[in-house]
Formats: sequence, C-alpha cells, structure tokens
Amino acid sequence: MESKAGSRKVVPVLEMLRYTQPMFSRRDFLVAGISASAAPLFASPRPAPARSCIFLVLTGGPSQIDTWDPKPDAPSTHRSPWKAIPTNVEGIQLTELFPNMARQADKFTLVRSVYHDGPAVHETGLQLIQTGYAFDGTEQPHVGACHSVLNPLGNTGSGCDVPNGQAGLLPVRPVASKNWERYGRTRFGLSCLHAANMVEAGAPFVTVNMFDTVFDANTWDSHGTSPFSSMKSYETHVAPAFDKAYAALLADLSERGLLDSTLVVASGEFGRTPRINPVGGRDHWPQCWTALLAGAGIPGGQVYGSSDATASEPKDQPVHASRIAATIAAKLGMHHAVEPLS
Repeated sequence: MESKAGSRKVVPVLEMLRYTQPMFSRRDFLVAGISASAAPLFASPRPAPARSCIFLVLTGGPSQIDTWDPKPDAPSTHRSPWKAIPTNVEGIQLTELFPNMARQADKFTLVRSVYHDGPAVHETGLQLIQTGYAFDGTEQPHVGACHSVLNPLGNTGSGCDVPNGQAGLLPVRPVASKNWERYGRTRFGLSCLHAANMVEAGAPFVTVNMFDTVFDANTWDSHGTSPFSSMKSYETHVAPAFDKAYAALLADLSERGLLDSTLVVASGEFGRTPRINPVGGRDHWPQCWTALLAGAGIPGGQVYGSSDATASEPKDQPVHASRIAATIAAKLGMHHAVEPLS
C-alpha cells in the first residue's frame, strides 16, 4: 500500500521490494564494444550478483567535455581548455585533469552516452540515477534502500542506505593518516576511504555525495558566476579531489580483494553545455554526460556508447539516466521496472 505525505504518495521500501526481488540473470547486464568490433564487455555471465555497491554521486554535474569525454577537435567555442591525454588503455583519452585515473583506465568502464529528457534541474537527474524514476507525485525509494533491506547490516537492524557519516553502525577499521593521504586529504577522499572500510565490514550499499551544496563552494556546478563555481575550480579543487580519491578507491578495493564483489558507480545528475557561456562557464545540460562503472565483474578499459563531435548528445547506444539505477539493481541481483544496460 502507498502512504501519503501531504499530497505526495510515498512507496515504502518493503512495498517496493515487490519489484526488486533477487534474481539471477543468465546473461550479464552489459554487452557492448569499444568499436565496430562489438566485442562483448563480459565474455561470460557472473554466477551471482555483486555483494556491495559504492555509489559516488557527483553533485553539481561534471562537464563531460572537460572530464572523461574530451573533444580535442571541437571548435574553440566548445573545446575544453584542458588537453586530452592518453590512458593506459589504447584509444581511450581523458582530460589532463585526471592523471591518476588515466593510469588506471583498465579498471573502469566509461558510459559516454547518458542523458535524460526532463527539466535541466539538479533534482530530476538525482532522482533518476538513484531511484530510476522522476518524481511524479509518488516518491520512490533509493535503490540502495531496497538492497539494504534485502541485505541488512547484521544485528544493527539498519536495513537502509548507509551514507557517509554513519560508519559507527559497523565495526570498520580505523582511518590511518597514511591511508587518508593516499585518497587525498579532502572531505571526499575521506568519505571514499570510509566507504571502502564500510564495504569491507559488510555494508551492502554506501552512497557518497561529493558535495552537500552547490552554493558558494567549489563544485562541478561550473556556471562561472557567483554563487556557483568557475571552470578554474575544476583545475584547482574539484578534479584533483575526485581523481585522487577515485583512483585510490579502485586500487584499494582491488588490493583488499573486494573489487570483484563491489560495484562502484560514479555519476552526476547531468552534464554541462558543450558551448562555453559568455562568462566562461558551462550550464546544465541533461542531453549528454559520462558515468563511470567499475568492479563486480565489469571489465575495465571499456567504453559504452559515444557522443557526437561536441559531446552535445549521444551518437550511439543512448543510456537514459534511469538505467543507471536499474543497472545497479540488476548487478545487485534485483529486478527493476526500468531496463538495465544490455
């Protein structure tokens, strides 16, 4: 049954589980190729779902063309001020803001054709990537809440999504100074380190919000004027923090033997305008952006989908933002009404 909050209908987590019961697919969730060769990303299906998920929510919406989908041949009105650099996977480039990621491109898959066709506001994209639905009067639970009810945290009785800041629910290892240094001495770096420790301790789902606001702070929301960020903040603050923490997280999970059983997803709620605006920033652009997937049997060094010459819209294999949540559900062994990547 649906409960009501004012004029809004809320779908309780337990009711939602009618649509998210565990399932084991005979084929894996993602079959695609980097090029026309159409080599499958997964040569054989996994026999069981991922045990845990770490979801890095890149609040503010990273610019696709300035991060993980560089277009060095785009017109100067669109082209990133940061050059494209090679990675340790032939044929895959990132911008020079991500040297640590470039050395570990063999550990993650780039989905360069994510989009949605709703309003270009933060809330719409955040709802889609985390629940698979846009708000239409009925509130849907976070995909992590569904998974955590099916996989509760031992005797804590939490049964809910475990965001940064609730590490006290689990017997996690203490944070050593040298480990924090590896992740970067930033709030986001510490959050990612906590996420790794929590997964090691048995947390089924950890959500890390990179920022708690886009106002008067250095974030991905690079409109170029106050109270939002300038593009320069990508170089000085935002990209270095993500680059170091993300690369450290994948390496650390791999060293602990956890990457094969942990799905790591990183996505913003939209991309940014391909054309640089009059004040040197980029505005909201839900028509195309890039998400990152790693772990849980996803082979690295892959690209799913592509964008056009200016990263304005998907060129092939378009991925609606709702399929991010659906893909997480599928990899965690749950059904979702929205089709996962396939």
